[in-house]
Amino acid sequence: MKYLFVYCLGIVLLIGGCEDKKKAPETNHQIKNTTVPKTEEPDKKVEKTKDTLEFPKITNENVVSFLTEYGKKNKESKVLISSRFGDIEIELFNDTPLHRANFIYLVKQGYFNETFFHRVVPDFIIQAGNSDLASTQKKRAKLGKSYLLPAEIISGRVHEYGTVSGAKNYRENPDNRTAPYEFFIFLGPKSSTTHLNGKYTIFGKVTKGMDVVEKISQVRADDGDWPLNNIYISAKVL
Repeated sequence: MKYLFVYCLGIVLLIGGCEDKKKAPETNHQIKNTTVPKTEEPDKKVEKTKDTLEFPKITNENVVSFLTEYGKKNKESKVLISSRFGDIEIELFNDTPLHRANFIYLVKQGYFNETFFHRVVPDFIIQAGNSDLASTQKKRAKLGKSYLLPAEIISGRVHEYGTVSGAKNYRENPDNRTAPYEFFIFLGPKSSTTHLNGKYTIFGKVTKGMDVVEKISQVRADDGDWPLNNIYISAKVL
C-alpha cells in the first residue's frame, strides 16, 4: 500500500506540472495583449484630446466653412506617413487650403492610422486611406461619411513624380470634387497623365521617401490592384 500511495502521488504531481506548462504561454500572451495598449493609450489620448472636442460631422453644406476655419487655426503643412516599408514625408500646398486643412484634420483625428495602401499600380500610382476593416467605416461615419471636397485645381499644375492628389469616388464627376479620405502618390510618366491633369486636385508632394513609394508600388497585388498582403499605414503631423 505504501508503494501504491507513492506511485499515485507521483502521477498527480506529473499531471499538475503538465497543466501548468500549457497555461503559462496563454497567460504570458494575455499579459502582452493587455499591457501593450496600456502603454500606448496615454499617447493616443494626448493626441486626440485637443483636437476632437465637439467637432461637428462634416457635410457638403458645412465643408467649406468648417475647413476654412479649421485651416486658420491649424497651419501645419508637413505630414509623415509610415508603413513597414519605411517613411514617406509629404508637404501640403497652401494654395489648396481646403485639401490641406482636410488632410491635417484627418491626420490629427487619427483617421489614417490602420488604413492601408490599398491600391498599387507599378510605374503609375499608389493609393492610400481605405481598408477592409470595420474600424475605417466607423471613423468615416463619425467624421462625416458622405462629404466631398470642392476641387482646388491650380492652372498649370500637373501630375509628376511624387505629387500627391485626392482620389474621386467616380469618374463622371463634372465638378471634380474629391473624396476626402483617400489620396494617391503619382509615379508614372507624364504621358500617362492626360486623364488626371485638370481633373484631380494636386494638393501636395513627397519631399522624402520616394524610394519607399517605389517599393510599395512593386508589391504583388490581385486583379483589383489590392496588395496581397495589407500595407498598414499611420500618419502624424511634423
